[in-house]
Order: sequence, then C-alpha cells, then structure tokens
Amino acid sequence: MHVSPSSAALAASLIRQAGAAGRETLNQAELGSLLSALGIAFGPTAATPAPATVDLRISLNFTREFGMIISAGIGGIDADLDEGNFRQDRAAVYAAAELTDAAGFFRLFQRTLGWQRLAAIARRDGLPLPDAALLACFEALLALAGASASSDAAFVLRSLELNPVRVDGGLSVAQARCELGAPAPRRLPRPIAKIEKLIHPRSIGIIGVSSANMNFGRIILKNLMGSGYPKDQMCIIRPGETEIDGVRCVESLKALDHKLDLLIVAVAASAVYELVDEIIETDAVESVMLIPGSLGETKASREPAAALAARINAAHAKTGGGPVFLGANCLGVVSHPGNYDSWFIPLERLPKPQKKAERNSVMLSQSGAFMITRISQNPWLDPRYMLALGNQTDLTHGDMLGYFAELPEIETIGIYIEGFKDGDGLDFARAVRKAVRNGKQVVVYKSGKTAPGMGGVMGHTASIAGGPVLFDSVVRQAGAIVAEDFNSFDDLFYIAGALHGKKIGGNRLGAISGAGFEAVGMADSIEADSFAMEMGTLEPGSVKQLEEILLAKKLNALVEVRNPIDINPGADDEAHLQIVEAFLQDPNIDAVVVGLDPTAPSVRALETSKLRPGFDITDPKSTVHLMPPLVARNDKPVIGIVDGGQLYDAMSAKLMDQGVCIFRNCARGTRALVRYVAARLYADSLKIRQ
Repeated sequence: MHVSPSSAALAASLIRQAGAAGRETLNQAELGSLLSALGIAFGPTAATPAPATVDLRISLNFTREFGMIISAGIGGIDADLDEGNFRQDRAAVYAAAELTDAAGFFRLFQRTLGWQRLAAIARRDGLPLPDAALLACFEALLALAGASASSDAAFVLRSLELNPVRVDGGLSVAQARCELGAPAPRRLPRPIAKIEKLIHPRSIGIIGVSSANMNFGRIILKNLMGSGYPKDQMCIIRPGETEIDGVRCVESLKALDHKLDLLIVAVAASAVYELVDEIIETDAVESVMLIPGSLGETKASREPAAALAARINAAHAKTGGGPVFLGANCLGVVSHPGNYDSWFIPLERLPKPQKKAERNSVMLSQSGAFMITRISQNPWLDPRYMLALGNQTDLTHGDMLGYFAELPEIETIGIYIEGFKDGDGLDFARAVRKAVRNGKQVVVYKSGKTAPGMGGVMGHTASIAGGPVLFDSVVRQAGAIVAEDFNSFDDLFYIAGALHGKKIGGNRLGAISGAGFEAVGMADSIEADSFAMEMGTLEPGSVKQLEEILLAKKLNALVEVRNPIDINPGADDEAHLQIVEAFLQDPNIDAVVVGLDPTAPSVRALETSKLRPGFDITDPKSTVHLMPPLVARNDKPVIGIVDGGQLYDAMSAKLMDQGVCIFRNCARGTRALVRYVAARLYADSLKIRQ
C-alpha cells in the first residue's frame, strides 16, 4: 500500500485547516478522514473487542533528537507499563522513519510481545498471520512521515498515536490522537570538510600560553612539542613576547602572516565570547579548539553560551563557511597522522601507547576523561585519532561521525555520547548507516540512562540526554553496536578492531576449554536479548581428526569429542591450538572461543618459570609463538581466553600485541563475540538492501 497523492494532499489539507483555526490537534472527524485515507478503520465499532484480541500501539512521533520516529508494540493498558520491565525490543520497537522501510520495520516489530501474541493466536486458530495488514499500515505511516518531513508548511505533523489497534483481517483503531506544530528549526550545515584541517593541521596557533607558569596553555604547548609537532609550524598569540619555549609569538590574530589551519584557545571562559567574534571577523583560522569549560554548563552561562553558538552558526552562511569549532569544554585532540597531541594532560601522567604501527580506529567522546580512562586502562585500543567534543558549541556527534565514515583508512569508530543537539540524533543515525555500509563498525555508549544520570550530564557538558530505550533502538537499527556500560564499551570496541578483517559466516560457535566451568560459562553466554549463537555440530571428519589429536596427546581416555569440548588440564599449548584449528576447518563452525588454560602445568604461560626454566612464553612451543600465525592464516574469528591473575598479564599482552583477540574471562569474551557477530550479520543485511 502507498499513500496516494490524493491521500497526501488530504493530510496536508487537514493539517492546514487545523492550523488556520489555531488548533494543534485534529478533531475526531478529521482523524477519521485521515485514517480512512490510510486504509485504517476508526470509530466506536472498533472499540468492541473480538475474542482473543491483541491490543497494539502504533505511532509516529517527532522527537527533538531523531526527527520523526515510527514505533509499534504492546498497546491498551499494557502500553502504560514501564519498558524497563521487559527485555530489549519486547515491549516496543522504534526506528527513525527516514532510515527504515515497511519490511525492515516489520522484521523489527516481530521481536515484540505484541507480534508474538498475534502469531500464537493465528497458529492456535489456524488463521493466516496478519503480515499484509501490518505491512500496509507501516508503509502508509512511513509515507505520511516522509511527506511531513519534506513539507515547508507552517504547520506539520508532530505525532499520530493509534492505541489500541486491533488486527482482524484489516486494522481497526478504537482511539487515536494527532498533534500538529511548527516545523523544528535547524542549524546551518557546518563545513565538515574543515575537520581535515583540525586533524591534519599544517599550522597551529595557541592562545592562552603563560610565559611564567605551567598553565593549561603551556601544558598543551609542551605536549605539542613532545608529540613531535614542528616548532616552526606553531605560533603563540601573546602580545609583548617574542618567543616561549622556542616557539615564536605574534601580537594578535590580525598580525598573522598566514591563515592558521588550527587555533587552540586555552583562555578563561569569560574571555571566549569576545575572542570568538574576533576569530570570525578576521577570518584568520580554518578550525578552532575551544578548551575552556563552564560555557553553557552553569545556569548563568547558558544564555550567553547559546548566543555564542548562534553567532558561530551564522558565520557558516559566509563564503567559505567560516571556521569550525570543536568544544567548548574540550580536552583536545590526539592525531597520530597529524603528529600532534593537544590534550592538557601532561605526558608523564598519560604516556601514549605505542602498541600498533598502523592504527585503524577513532575514538570520539563528549567527555575527555572518558577517553583518558579508557586508554589508560586499555592501551591496546590506541586509536589513530582521539577527539573530545565537549558541549558541541559547533561541531556535533553527527558531523564528526559523518566525516570519519568516509575515511577509507578507518575501520572502527568508538563513541561516547551524553546528549545530542536538536536534530543531530538523526544526522548521527544517518552517519552510522553510512559508516556501516562503507564497511566500518561503530560502537556507541550513551550515558544518562536514569534521571540522576541525566542531571549529571546537564551539569557537565550542557547536553540533554534523551530516552535510553529510544536511543538504543534507533541507533541499533541504523547499524551501530550499542554498549550498555563502560566494560561492554571496552569489550566491543576492542573486539570490533581485532576482528574487523575476519569473515562472519553465521552464528555457529565452537567452544574449547581446559576446565568444565569454562565450557559451561561459554555455553551460558551465547544468548543476547535479540540474538543467539548456537553450538555448531561437528562433521564426522572433524570428530575423527579431533580423536586423533587426543590420541596423540594421550588424552583420548579423558576427553569426549563434543562441542563445547573440555580438553582437560593435561593438554599442552600445542593440543589446545591443534584442536582450535580442527574446529576452524569444520564448515559447521563460524567462530571459535578457546580457553588457553594459563594455570595448567602443561601450558607455557609464565613470563619466567622457576620450576622449569625455559618452559615459559619465550619457548617456541608456547601459545605466544604458535597462536598468532594460526589466527593470521584463518579467516574465521578466534577469541582466546586467558583467565588468570597478574602472573599471566605478559602472556596476554604479547598475544594481543600480535593481533590475537584475548579476553581475561570466558563469559565476557563470549558475550562480546555474540554481540559482535549479531552486528556484523545485520551490517551485511544493510549492505544488501542499500
């Protein structure tokens, strides 16, 4: 079913009519006309429940972050229940109307309890499933949303709530409400191509460097020099000085003899307002980093900060688009290709890791401290670029992700979000979809899941945190991997980078351990809320090969070939890895998780062995030497589990440094793999449907 031109014209006419009358809702007669044009019965007769009725709620709602959202789920009195009472996607599902179609949204809706009840009744009564009626409804509503989004009318659709909706051959609605309003204003597009100047600057200026004290500006200067950025490509804007730490000083922006690619502003917040006007007027800078905090984060600063953002926005209408601004309340940028570090954290407190010669990831974070703690605790992440967005006075999450979605050398993007500027959630979701279709993986964590959490966000980076269920559903539907907490962000960002080049052929897992609890732990961790892996059935040839390995290692009397397989603490490094390879070669196995059993006496897992000198990770027969080439020559994912204390940190680190994906806990490793496989399979489906 499509919304015909006459139906769209009728909807527009009804909205204009209500707006002209000063009404923000359609009356019951107008609602009846609108729903009839959409092929949906409406009226008192629809209120009489049929036997075994399932009440649904189906709606369109305009949201501040994501624009028009389509949602569907359980209706009637059940719709008032808190979604926190249900598992993911069970109460209701949401999608950005622009980024879904009727078939895609219907597949999402099939996860809900509402659909499952409809299907159960149809099976019990021998009736056909109500697919056609629901698909037609979703198609009609999405077309209506599209028509409203493209309208330049003074009044547009803001919400259409249908509850309860009943399915009986067709669809009938007992109650409905339609609200109208003015279209939401949008900021001017930022010239995001200038992010290139921000991350690869050929010239950098700094305002706010003290010649006498180690203030933030001076620390930034030291970090720039310490990271290798050439002094002759830097300048300090400071009147009355000729040089500081060997870097030349100039009197003012007007005194510059060339246009700066990047200007770093590290002055007091009170000085920023006038300085930004000067930056815009002189047109001496392509990109600006605003370090100062408290802009828009306190009650007294919100009005002047909003006026500042409006002036920056207006400058984007100028020829060339004006400068782009990162921040304020911005920790800064680390750009390995740009050869600079502008964080105001002294290098002695956060030495930058040097784990990989070629970095393929980006970390974008509204909170600089989030990045600091992640990198400090997880040095193997070591992104190519790390950018703190602060309170998004100008450049937003959508801008940044839209830019990095197009960079071919980037494979994985990790993002920490506290809130979106108006309309930027939709820009962000569009960028997620673009990145995924370009073969990248996007891992997102959004804070502010509770009322106190939302309050904390407002006090820190002046952002408004939207509803967590809405965010989670919309961003997952766009193609992102959404983390529920800090640990899962670390796990998912890491596994996405480690396994990006591996083939994801399906959901069949092979599980290998040297301990019974670990085999059970892997098996118990294969289900997520809306996706599950299964233990693959080994082929007869694989079973025979495994039996031969066990016989050669004198483990045949102790171990039964199965999946998951518990291979006994008597198995050495070679036994573990031969069994891994046999699993990988089986066509019924898509990925392998292997417990590397570091505490077992037969495994070379210690950095140095006092009891058996040389029987350690330096031995050519150790897992550290044997596993990396095994991982490299197989295109299926392998997760190694090193479940042990600090004694086994060296084993883990050396494997990770060689590209082996290692977790220190079987449940965390398996859960991360399940989430990752689900996201990759969904990404593949998006590429097919583009």
